[in-house]
Amino acid sequence: MSIATITSKGQTTIPKEIRDKLNLRPGDRISFIVEADGKVYIQPLNLHVEELSGILYKSVREVVSIEQMNEAIEQSGGKFS
Repeated sequence: MSIATITSKGQTTIPKEIRDKLNLRPGDRISFIVEADGKVYIQPLNLHVEELSGILYKSVREVVSIEQMNEAIEQSGGKFS
């Protein structure tokens, strides 16, 4: 369990183990989600470029040429244009 203290200005420091677990860095934004039962969750709002690496690549995806794409559009009656 991590514990933090609130200052007179309402500020607190997120403990290092929590910052590490959430991959928080200086300047990141977080969201506080308050549940009806009083539980509060912290959710990071920032995604770092490094975390996005590879999300669009799928090794099973078939390579398609521009000509094949154009042909598919023509065959669809222009539904994709």
